[in-house]
Amino acid sequence: MGFDKISPMLNLLVDTCVWLDAAKAPEQRPLLGVLTDLINMGEVRLIVPRTVLVEFAEHKNRIIEESGRSLSSVFKRVKTAVEKFGDPAKRRDVMDQLNDVDHRIPLLGGLANESVAQIEALLNAGNIVEVDDSIKARAAQRGIDKVAPFHRQRNGINDAILIEIYAEQVRLGKRERFTFVSHNVKDFSDPNGDNKLPHPDLANIFSKIKSHYSITLADAISRIRPELVTDLMFDHEEWVENARSFSELMAAEAQLCDKVWYNRHKCREEAITSGRIKVVDEGDKTYPANEIVRDIWEGALKSAAKMEAKYGIDNMGPWDDFEWGMINGKLSAIRWVLGQDWDELYT
Repeated sequence: MGFDKISPMLNLLVDTCVWLDAAKAPEQRPLLGVLTDLINMGEVRLIVPRTVLVEFAEHKNRIIEESGRSLSSVFKRVKTAVEKFGDPAKRRDVMDQLNDVDHRIPLLGGLANESVAQIEALLNAGNIVEVDDSIKARAAQRGIDKVAPFHRQRNGINDAILIEIYAEQVRLGKRERFTFVSHNVKDFSDPNGDNKLPHPDLANIFSKIKSHYSITLADAISRIRPELVTDLMFDHEEWVENARSFSELMAAEAQLCDKVWYNRHKCREEAITSGRIKVVDEGDKTYPANEIVRDIWEGALKSAAKMEAKYGIDNMGPWDDFEWGMINGKLSAIRWVLGQDWDELYT
């Protein structure tokens, strides 16, 4: 029997551990997007055992909470060690890189939250299969016979239920294609050979054409239509937005701060030229708004000249009200992201 005689749609049963690993890994987001597209296009249908829904619901909050949290405490210790014992010549570069990574850690929880929501939507839209007594009986018989996934010294009832549901779906789907996906190679894969092959106790469930065993979701869906999957993956990877690094934010904040200061400096220069502000040799201790100490003003002129040389005078204004509002808004937003209050525009 060839593929041309079998429905092109792939029925996919994915183990809970695969979904949980996908939720924890930000780099898996494009893959989840591709899977969503394939389902919407009628290329894939998910088989979702009720046990998978229950297990995912039980563990999803832990995944969200732990994403990034475990790294945070490690980074604090590493940064402290670098500050105390690091090579002074290299310390600055190392700390900059650590700060960049540390800045991204809190974002991982948010990304995990998005992935969890996407996975839940996929599961709830799938073909949800209830666990009936016949499935339970066949799963229990595997335990009695001590065959996979009971070949190890552990209670493999949930795994046995999963594989029995898959086996039943394969039996019922006379002219359809199926793939079982699990990261649990210890219970489902061949223990003495290639872990990409199923355990010998499960080998009769799989075949070269109708029923396939896979240990990665990427491999499973790439077998559907390789060129289509490649194109979809490229599209989703193109639209993945990565957060700006800490060093990028600090550099942008410094430049915007310089431009805000320079604009205020030019306003003061115009006020001095018109006589509204006087340059005095000794300032009044009350620092009146219409006076500026000569030494301070001369220092400001030098600073302004350095900024003109650094950024180019054409990039330092003047700006219209909209442009000026954008500059101030960007500075305020970056400072807010860095932990300050809104509308902090000091220079």
